[in-house]
Amino acid sequence: MDALEQIAAAVLYEGYVLWPYRRSARKNQQRWTFGGVYPRGFVDGTRSGDAWRIQTQCLVVGAAPQIEVELRFLQVVARRGASVSASGRLEFVDELQVGAQRILAWDEAVERRFPISTDERPTLKGTIAVPAGESREPVDGGVIVRTWEALAVMCEVTIDPLETGVRRVTVALENTSAFTSTDRTEAQRRSFISAHFVLHVRDGAFISLTDPPAEHQAEAAECSNVGLWPILVGAEGDQSTLLASPIILSDYPQIAPESPGLLFDSGEIDQLLILNTLTLTDAEKAEVRATDPKAREILDRAESLTAQDLSRLHGTMRDFRILRSEEPPQLLSEDRHVDTSASPPLMHFDDEGRLLQLEQPTPRTVMVAGTEISPGSTVRLRPRKNGDVFDLALAGKVATVESIEQDYDERIHLAVTVHDDPGRDLGMDRMPGHRFFFAPDEVEPIP
Repeated sequence: MDALEQIAAAVLYEGYVLWPYRRSARKNQQRWTFGGVYPRGFVDGTRSGDAWRIQTQCLVVGAAPQIEVELRFLQVVARRGASVSASGRLEFVDELQVGAQRILAWDEAVERRFPISTDERPTLKGTIAVPAGESREPVDGGVIVRTWEALAVMCEVTIDPLETGVRRVTVALENTSAFTSTDRTEAQRRSFISAHFVLHVRDGAFISLTDPPAEHQAEAAECSNVGLWPILVGAEGDQSTLLASPIILSDYPQIAPESPGLLFDSGEIDQLLILNTLTLTDAEKAEVRATDPKAREILDRAESLTAQDLSRLHGTMRDFRILRSEEPPQLLSEDRHVDTSASPPLMHFDDEGRLLQLEQPTPRTVMVAGTEISPGSTVRLRPRKNGDVFDLALAGKVATVESIEQDYDERIHLAVTVHDDPGRDLGMDRMPGHRFFFAPDEVEPIP
């Protein structure tokens, strides 16, 4: 599976079913929480804030770029078990026993893909429909019945040339399914779940909206993305493919190569999820297997991992850098006094037991762009372009430096509280969640 398909699958199934992967778990009573595009009648009736329309806008350069768009989403499929009476009539039950296997009533999902070819037209508008349907799977002791509701969507693709020679591509989706009830479960069965677009370009290149080049920053800032965020995917530097994701990601995201497979919670640590899964009781594991085939795959995969497989999930380091102080390590003799009146240096010993001073005390001030920064200084946050979602949310905000801190790798971090944070007082009391950490080169001093 290539990088695009790995990331697209992770986005598609994010939150599909969460640990402990049992139907009875409270967190699995409210599902389909990412990228849902609901019928407009339901959204208007409930005023829930759910989306009935999503849109992505991006920029492409090239003399005559050819753009292909593909819509991908999950459709909810209701799965029920039924026994068959002597007369052939189906009698639906909450739990069906199939030999040694239990099958619980549950909502599964099926993947849908619809390619949209622009055919070099500047504007394309059309409808996509999925008719309602039913399938029956005979099993020992009964039949498994799967049903799905009709879906209808309006898709529009527009390619607008701008004065700067760049083209702005707009792709929008509206759920036009006829449904006006306020029942969320029924509305989800008529919704586009984890809906996203994949865009490919030939004879052209997409421009990153996360880190646009200077000459295209103005056009990038004017792009309007609603419920989606376009990111470059594939090999680093490849600008031929965009994923318009319902989850904010950075360009060129990757699945950790150590990951043994999808766990439907890609922001979580695989090792913790797998170890937690292995601690389930036999009764809980039986319910997992009865809940969903994909959950059963996770459990079977976790139980099949060897000690070597698990060890690969522990302690992997990326982007490792060795930081050196300006002065070389100082060898201290046994009778040398170490001044611990200030912040004490961290000590290490060599193979012969001699003390080496490798790490310097945390500085009381740091210099940023020729300005001395200390606790109490006011700064503007300028996080790196490849930061996480919190970095994107805090970019440009004014903050106060509360402390200067240093980690075990001697990296300096500025702990700040944000001025317009309603919980700033909690951050000043060193409470987690309202203190944010930035490197010195990620802040701009404010006189």
